[in-house]
Amino acid sequence: MIRDIQDQIIKLKKEHDICILAHSYQAAEIVEIADITGDSYKLSVEAAKVQNKNILMCGVHFMAETAKMLSPEKRVFLANGGAGCPMAEQMEPEMIRGLKKDEPDRKVVCYINTTAALKAECDVCVTSSSAVKIVKNMDADKILFIPDCNLGTFVANECPDKDIMLLKGGCPVHAAITVDEVEEARAAHPNAKLLVHPECKPAVTKLADYAGSTADIMRYAAESDSREFIIGTEISIKEHLQYKFPEKRFYDLSKRLICPNMKLTTLMDVYGSCKAIGGDSSFDVTEIEMSDELIAKAKGCIDEMIRLSK
Repeated sequence: MIRDIQDQIIKLKKEHDICILAHSYQAAEIVEIADITGDSYKLSVEAAKVQNKNILMCGVHFMAETAKMLSPEKRVFLANGGAGCPMAEQMEPEMIRGLKKDEPDRKVVCYINTTAALKAECDVCVTSSSAVKIVKNMDADKILFIPDCNLGTFVANECPDKDIMLLKGGCPVHAAITVDEVEEARAAHPNAKLLVHPECKPAVTKLADYAGSTADIMRYAAESDSREFIIGTEISIKEHLQYKFPEKRFYDLSKRLICPNMKLTTLMDVYGSCKAIGGDSSFDVTEIEMSDELIAKAKGCIDEMIRLSK
Protein backbone atom coordinates (compact mmCIF):
# COMPACT_ATOMS: atom_id res chain seq x y z
CA MET A 1 0.00 0.00 0.00
CA ILE A 2 2.70 2.53 0.95
CA ARG A 3 4.74 1.76 -2.15
CA ASP A 4 1.63 2.17 -4.35
CA ILE A 5 0.90 5.61 -2.86
CA GLN A 6 4.54 6.64 -3.23
CA ASP A 7 4.47 5.63 -6.91
CA GLN A 8 1.33 7.69 -7.45
CA ILE A 9 2.95 10.71 -5.79
CA ILE A 10 6.05 10.37 -7.97
CA LYS A 11 3.80 10.29 -11.04
CA LEU A 12 1.75 13.29 -9.87
CA LYS A 13 4.76 15.48 -9.08
CA LYS A 14 6.12 14.89 -12.59
CA GLU A 15 2.76 15.65 -14.19
CA HIS A 16 2.25 18.87 -12.24
CA ASP A 17 5.83 20.14 -12.04
CA ILE A 18 6.12 19.81 -8.26
CA CYS A 19 9.33 19.79 -6.24
CA ILE A 20 8.85 18.12 -2.86
CA LEU A 21 10.99 19.42 0.02
CA ALA A 22 11.02 17.37 3.22
CA HIS A 23 12.62 18.21 6.54
CA SER A 24 14.70 15.44 8.11
CA TYR A 25 12.13 15.09 10.90
CA GLN A 26 9.56 13.76 8.43
CA ALA A 27 8.67 10.06 8.34
CA ALA A 28 10.77 7.72 6.21
CA GLU A 29 8.00 7.12 3.67
CA ILE A 30 7.87 10.87 2.97
CA VAL A 31 11.64 11.35 2.86
CA GLU A 32 11.84 8.55 0.28
CA ILE A 33 9.71 10.40 -2.28
CA ALA A 34 11.10 13.91 -1.64
CA ASP A 35 13.31 15.64 -4.18
CA ILE A 36 15.26 17.48 -1.48
CA THR A 37 15.65 16.48 2.16
CA GLY A 38 17.68 18.00 4.96
CA ASP A 39 17.68 20.33 7.92
CA SER A 40 16.38 23.91 7.83
CA TYR A 41 19.61 25.33 6.43
CA LYS A 42 19.84 22.88 3.53
CA LEU A 43 16.18 23.38 2.67
CA SER A 44 16.67 27.17 2.72
CA VAL A 45 19.64 27.05 0.35
CA GLU A 46 18.11 24.49 -2.00
CA ALA A 47 14.71 26.21 -2.14
CA ALA A 48 16.32 29.13 -3.94
CA LYS A 49 17.58 26.79 -6.68
CA VAL A 50 14.33 24.97 -7.43
CA GLN A 51 13.35 25.09 -11.11
CA ASN A 52 9.84 23.63 -10.77
CA LYS A 53 6.90 26.03 -10.81
CA ASN A 54 5.40 24.40 -7.69
CA ILE A 55 7.08 23.68 -4.34
CA LEU A 56 5.46 21.39 -1.77
CA MET A 57 6.95 21.66 1.72
CA CYS A 58 6.71 18.67 4.04
CA GLY A 59 7.59 20.36 7.28
CA VAL A 60 6.14 23.27 9.24
CA HIS A 61 4.78 26.68 8.32
CA PHE A 62 7.91 28.80 8.77
CA MET A 63 9.80 26.48 6.41
CA ALA A 64 7.21 27.00 3.69
CA GLU A 65 7.38 30.75 4.29
CA THR A 66 11.15 30.64 3.85
CA ALA A 67 10.79 28.75 0.57
CA LYS A 68 8.32 31.38 -0.66
CA MET A 69 10.68 34.21 0.30
CA LEU A 70 13.52 32.61 -1.64
CA SER A 71 11.37 31.70 -4.65
CA PRO A 72 8.62 34.37 -4.70
CA GLU A 73 7.79 33.63 -8.34
CA LYS A 74 6.92 30.03 -7.46
CA ARG A 75 3.72 28.69 -5.97
CA VAL A 76 4.61 27.27 -2.55
CA PHE A 77 2.39 24.87 -0.63
CA LEU A 78 2.47 23.27 2.83
CA ALA A 79 1.49 19.59 2.84
CA ASN A 80 -0.38 19.94 6.15
CA GLY A 81 -1.69 23.42 6.82
CA GLY A 82 -1.92 22.80 10.56
CA ALA A 83 1.79 22.13 10.99
CA GLY A 84 3.14 25.11 12.91
CA CYS A 85 6.05 25.62 15.30
CA PRO A 86 5.57 26.82 18.90
CA MET A 87 9.05 28.36 18.97
CA ALA A 88 8.43 30.32 15.77
CA GLU A 89 5.36 31.92 17.31
CA GLN A 90 6.76 32.78 20.75
CA MET A 91 7.73 36.40 20.04
CA GLU A 92 5.91 39.26 18.35
CA PRO A 93 7.52 41.80 15.98
CA GLU A 94 6.38 44.66 18.22
CA MET A 95 8.40 43.22 21.11
CA ILE A 96 11.57 43.09 19.02
CA ARG A 97 11.01 46.59 17.67
CA GLY A 98 10.84 47.83 21.27
CA LEU A 99 14.09 46.06 22.18
CA LYS A 100 15.81 47.47 19.10
CA LYS A 101 14.76 50.95 20.20
CA ASP A 102 16.21 50.34 23.67
CA GLU A 103 19.38 48.66 22.31
CA PRO A 104 20.01 50.40 18.95
CA ASP A 105 23.62 49.24 18.72
CA ARG A 106 22.70 45.52 18.82
CA LYS A 107 22.30 43.50 15.66
CA VAL A 108 19.35 41.13 15.81
CA VAL A 109 20.03 37.49 14.97
CA CYS A 110 17.00 35.27 14.56
CA TYR A 111 16.85 31.51 14.48
CA ILE A 112 15.19 30.28 11.30
CA ASN A 113 12.38 28.94 13.51
CA THR A 114 10.60 32.30 13.37
CA THR A 115 7.72 33.76 11.39
CA ALA A 116 8.32 35.91 8.32
CA ALA A 117 6.93 38.89 10.23
CA LEU A 118 9.59 38.43 12.91
CA LYS A 119 12.35 37.88 10.35
CA ALA A 120 11.43 41.25 8.85
CA GLU A 121 12.67 42.88 12.08
CA CYS A 122 16.03 41.08 12.11
CA ASP A 123 19.46 41.61 10.58
CA VAL A 124 20.45 38.03 9.91
CA CYS A 125 18.87 34.60 10.16
CA VAL A 126 20.69 31.46 11.36
CA THR A 127 20.09 27.75 11.61
CA SER A 128 21.51 25.42 14.24
CA SER A 129 24.15 24.27 11.74
CA SER A 130 25.21 27.78 10.73
CA ALA A 131 24.64 29.87 13.87
CA VAL A 132 28.17 29.79 15.31
CA LYS A 133 29.84 30.47 11.96
CA ILE A 134 27.50 33.34 11.11
CA VAL A 135 27.79 35.05 14.50
CA LYS A 136 31.60 34.79 14.28
CA ASN A 137 31.51 36.28 10.77
CA MET A 138 29.23 39.18 11.69
CA ASP A 139 30.67 42.67 11.79
CA ALA A 140 29.05 43.31 15.15
CA ASP A 141 30.12 42.79 18.75
CA LYS A 142 26.71 43.31 20.38
CA ILE A 143 23.97 40.89 19.38
CA LEU A 144 20.38 40.11 20.36
CA PHE A 145 19.78 36.40 19.66
CA ILE A 146 16.15 35.22 19.37
CA PRO A 147 14.13 33.21 20.18
CA ASP A 148 15.94 30.09 21.47
CA CYS A 149 17.94 30.87 24.61
CA ASN A 150 19.42 27.34 24.68
CA LEU A 151 20.83 27.59 21.16
CA GLY A 152 21.81 31.16 21.99
CA THR A 153 23.77 29.98 25.04
CA PHE A 154 25.51 27.37 22.88
CA VAL A 155 26.47 30.10 20.39
CA ALA A 156 27.60 32.47 23.15
CA ASN A 157 29.91 29.79 24.58
CA GLU A 158 31.45 29.31 21.13
CA CYS A 159 31.77 33.08 20.55
CA PRO A 160 33.12 34.46 23.87
CA ASP A 161 34.25 37.71 22.22
CA LYS A 162 30.66 38.66 21.41
CA ASP A 163 28.18 40.34 23.77
CA ILE A 164 25.09 38.20 23.19
CA MET A 165 21.78 39.15 24.76
CA LEU A 166 19.22 36.34 25.12
CA LEU A 167 15.49 36.19 25.72
CA LYS A 168 13.50 33.35 27.26
CA GLY A 169 12.28 31.16 24.42
CA GLY A 170 12.99 27.87 22.74
CA CYS A 171 11.83 24.50 21.51
CA PRO A 172 9.49 22.94 24.10
CA VAL A 173 10.38 19.42 22.93
CA HIS A 174 14.17 19.70 23.17
CA ALA A 175 14.06 21.97 26.24
CA ALA A 176 12.06 19.40 28.20
CA ILE A 177 14.91 16.87 28.22
CA THR A 178 16.49 16.49 31.67
CA VAL A 179 19.86 15.55 33.09
CA ASP A 180 18.17 12.57 34.76
CA GLU A 181 17.18 11.26 31.33
CA VAL A 182 20.76 11.64 30.15
CA GLU A 183 22.02 9.67 33.14
CA GLU A 184 19.42 6.94 32.58
CA ALA A 185 20.33 6.63 28.90
CA ARG A 186 24.05 6.53 29.73
CA ALA A 187 23.46 3.79 32.30
CA ALA A 188 21.41 1.74 29.83
CA HIS A 189 23.94 2.16 27.00
CA PRO A 190 27.36 2.79 28.58
CA ASN A 191 29.29 2.31 25.31
CA ALA A 192 27.16 4.69 23.25
CA LYS A 193 28.14 8.20 22.18
CA LEU A 194 25.59 10.83 23.20
CA LEU A 195 24.69 13.22 20.36
CA VAL A 196 22.33 16.10 21.18
CA HIS A 197 20.80 19.13 19.52
CA PRO A 198 21.83 22.54 20.93
CA GLU A 199 18.15 23.38 21.46
CA CYS A 200 18.52 21.19 24.58
CA LYS A 201 19.26 22.91 27.87
CA PRO A 202 22.95 23.77 28.50
CA ALA A 203 23.10 21.26 31.39
CA VAL A 204 22.16 18.52 28.91
CA THR A 205 24.37 19.76 26.10
CA LYS A 206 27.35 19.88 28.46
CA LEU A 207 27.05 16.13 29.09
CA ALA A 208 27.02 15.18 25.41
CA ASP A 209 29.88 13.74 23.42
CA TYR A 210 28.76 15.96 20.57
CA ALA A 211 26.23 18.79 20.15
CA GLY A 212 25.15 19.93 16.72
CA SER A 213 22.39 20.42 14.21
CA THR A 214 20.31 17.60 12.80
CA ALA A 215 22.60 17.38 9.77
CA ASP A 216 25.70 17.50 11.98
CA ILE A 217 24.38 14.72 14.24
CA MET A 218 23.72 12.52 11.23
CA ARG A 219 27.15 13.31 9.79
CA TYR A 220 28.87 12.53 13.11
CA ALA A 221 27.10 9.16 13.36
CA ALA A 222 28.03 8.35 9.77
CA GLU A 223 31.71 9.19 10.14
CA SER A 224 32.34 7.92 13.68
CA ASP A 225 34.07 4.62 14.34
CA SER A 226 31.73 4.09 17.28
CA ARG A 227 29.01 1.46 16.91
CA GLU A 228 26.42 2.78 19.35
CA PHE A 229 24.78 6.19 19.68
CA ILE A 230 22.18 7.85 21.90
CA ILE A 231 20.32 10.38 19.75
CA GLY A 232 19.19 13.53 21.54
CA THR A 233 16.89 15.06 18.94
CA GLU A 234 13.55 14.26 17.27
CA ILE A 235 13.10 10.49 17.22
CA SER A 236 12.72 10.32 13.42
CA ILE A 237 16.48 10.93 13.15
CA LYS A 238 17.16 7.69 15.00
CA GLU A 239 14.90 5.89 12.54
CA HIS A 240 16.65 7.39 9.48
CA LEU A 241 20.06 6.47 10.90
CA GLN A 242 18.96 2.90 11.61
CA TYR A 243 17.90 2.46 7.99
CA LYS A 244 21.10 4.01 6.67
CA PHE A 245 23.54 2.22 8.97
CA PRO A 246 22.08 -1.17 9.94
CA GLU A 247 25.46 -2.28 11.30
CA LYS A 248 25.28 0.40 14.02
CA ARG A 249 22.93 0.77 16.97
CA PHE A 250 20.91 3.90 17.77
CA TYR A 251 18.92 4.65 20.93
CA ASP A 252 16.49 7.44 21.90
CA LEU A 253 17.68 9.81 24.59
CA SER A 254 14.02 10.17 25.54
CA LYS A 255 10.74 8.83 24.21
CA ARG A 256 9.43 12.39 24.70
CA LEU A 257 11.54 13.70 21.82
CA ILE A 258 8.60 13.82 19.44
CA CYS A 259 7.62 16.97 17.54
CA PRO A 260 3.83 16.77 17.17
CA ASN A 261 3.80 19.37 14.41
CA MET A 262 6.33 17.47 12.31
CA LYS A 263 4.33 14.31 12.84
CA LEU A 264 1.13 15.90 11.48
CA THR A 265 2.18 15.44 7.85
CA THR A 266 1.33 12.03 6.44
CA LEU A 267 2.01 10.38 3.11
CA MET A 268 -1.68 10.82 2.29
CA ASP A 269 -1.33 14.57 2.95
CA VAL A 270 1.42 14.64 0.34
CA TYR A 271 -0.73 12.65 -2.08
CA GLY A 272 -3.77 14.89 -1.54
CA SER A 273 -1.64 18.04 -1.89
CA CYS A 274 -0.24 16.84 -5.22
CA LYS A 275 -3.77 16.11 -6.44
CA ALA A 276 -4.98 19.55 -5.33
CA ILE A 277 -2.03 21.34 -6.96
CA GLY A 278 -2.97 19.51 -10.15
CA GLY A 279 -6.48 20.96 -9.96
CA ASP A 280 -8.45 18.17 -8.29
CA SER A 281 -11.01 20.11 -6.24
CA SER A 282 -11.87 17.08 -4.10
CA PHE A 283 -8.56 17.62 -2.26
CA ASP A 284 -7.28 20.64 -0.29
CA VAL A 285 -3.83 22.13 0.05
CA THR A 286 -2.50 25.19 1.90
CA GLU A 287 -0.82 27.73 -0.37
CA ILE A 288 1.62 30.21 1.16
CA GLU A 289 0.71 33.75 0.21
CA MET A 290 2.81 36.73 1.29
CA SER A 291 2.84 40.36 0.24
CA ASP A 292 5.74 41.64 -1.84
CA GLU A 293 6.53 44.07 0.98
CA LEU A 294 6.81 41.34 3.61
CA ILE A 295 8.89 39.14 1.31
CA ALA A 296 11.30 42.01 0.63
CA LYS A 297 11.67 42.83 4.35
CA ALA A 298 12.00 39.26 5.59
CA LYS A 299 14.19 37.97 2.76
CA GLY A 300 17.02 40.32 3.69
CA CYS A 301 18.03 38.34 6.77
CA ILE A 302 17.82 35.06 4.82
CA ASP A 303 20.09 36.46 2.10
CA GLU A 304 22.50 37.60 4.79
CA MET A 305 22.48 34.11 6.32
CA ILE A 306 23.46 32.57 3.01
CA ARG A 307 26.15 35.22 2.43
CA LEU A 308 27.76 34.81 5.86
CA SER A 309 27.62 31.00 5.67
CA LYS A 310 30.00 30.88 2.72
